[in-house]
Amino acid sequence: MNGNTDNTEQIDLYGILGVEKGASKAEIKKAFHKAALANHPDKVPEAERESAEIKFKAASQAYEILYDDEKRQLYDTHGMAAFDGSRGMGNGPDLDDILNMFGMGGGMAGFGGPGGPGGPRRPRRSPNEEQKYEVSLEDLYKGKTVKFSSTKNVICSKCKGTGGKEDAKPKECATCKGQGFRQVLRQVGPMLTQEMQECSACGGAGSVYNPKDKCKKCKGKKTTEEKKQLEIYIPRGAREGEKIVLEGEADQIPGTSEPGDIIFHLAELPHEVFQRAGQDLSAKLDITLAEALLGFNRVVLEHLDGRGIQLKHPKEPGKILRPGEVLKVKGEGMPHKKSDAKGDLFLIVDVEFPEDGFFSDPQAAEQLQKLLPGPPPPIMTEVADEVQYDEDADIEEFGHGEGGEWVDEDEGGQAQCATQ
Repeated sequence: MNGNTDNTEQIDLYGILGVEKGASKAEIKKAFHKAALANHPDKVPEAERESAEIKFKAASQAYEILYDDEKRQLYDTHGMAAFDGSRGMGNGPDLDDILNMFGMGGGMAGFGGPGGPGGPRRPRRSPNEEQKYEVSLEDLYKGKTVKFSSTKNVICSKCKGTGGKEDAKPKECATCKGQGFRQVLRQVGPMLTQEMQECSACGGAGSVYNPKDKCKKCKGKKTTEEKKQLEIYIPRGAREGEKIVLEGEADQIPGTSEPGDIIFHLAELPHEVFQRAGQDLSAKLDITLAEALLGFNRVVLEHLDGRGIQLKHPKEPGKILRPGEVLKVKGEGMPHKKSDAKGDLFLIVDVEFPEDGFFSDPQAAEQLQKLLPGPPPPIMTEVADEVQYDEDADIEEFGHGEGGEWVDEDEGGQAQCATQ
């Protein structure tokens, strides 16, 4: 019942609940309670379940509109045409909320017991299972299909999730008195608060089986383990933190309508050569001093798919590469998802200088000195001191040298320099 304008005015909400148009709110509530009990899907034969569910939802929608004064006035004035998707009426009320309102439990799981008034509601789905999946930059570049074996809990096929033998009847849990939950005290700061917790003795069922009546297959646990082959596909260009979802592959839990999902959160592993930012890549371009000055034409690195990246430099004669300069190679970054486009590759120049003692031949050094640019103009001063220096200094020492600081003595005294 979606409230479509084609036939909504023909729907008689009063007739659905079996009350007169002038019925009071108490009469409407009583009528809905009666209709819900008569048409609850879990309380009718399986052959009539589909029809009962339709009637149950119709009664729920009728109750939600007629019990609310504002909505009832709209319905009396305009009929169901007043309720379209923009008013939030498209899918009707939350059945769990309505069931709990009348102490009928949630999730279409029956009346009373777990999920009843004051108790924790049963989830409609079992919890999702989330985990980190580490993946290399190569796999993110090329894409990858991963197959693995998973062991999950499934509803026992023999007892259908009851935990007991056929025709065996459970007894009320003595720990929670059939409620499926317990009130416990928890200290929050200086105060004690009450909260509901699932009963550990019955697992929230509100009832337990005698040992001799437990299902032989699941030993009363209601679930059994099942191994299954699963696979995930990591798309080309996927990023850190993206999710890959296997729908419905989490553990099955009795009392829930469907299993949750297995969710993998991609975690990109560091790479020895490349760094990634969005769909762009960067890497260090190691060249010799001779290549920086005279140029080169060679494979400078191996890409993530195994291809060699060859560069010819300079494009124009005489161009020199300097440390820290950046060359951009268009279209050699990470692929965009669902596209043939790619980001760019940024190569950061690092010039490798010769080792100490490389110019052992004085004549060769003299010839090279003639080829290279000369020193800058001399700095003219009246006095010049030739000083000693440390060739292997560390810039991290900057600012940590020894020195003195001024401290004040007692009032009236003079400031003195205190040596550390």
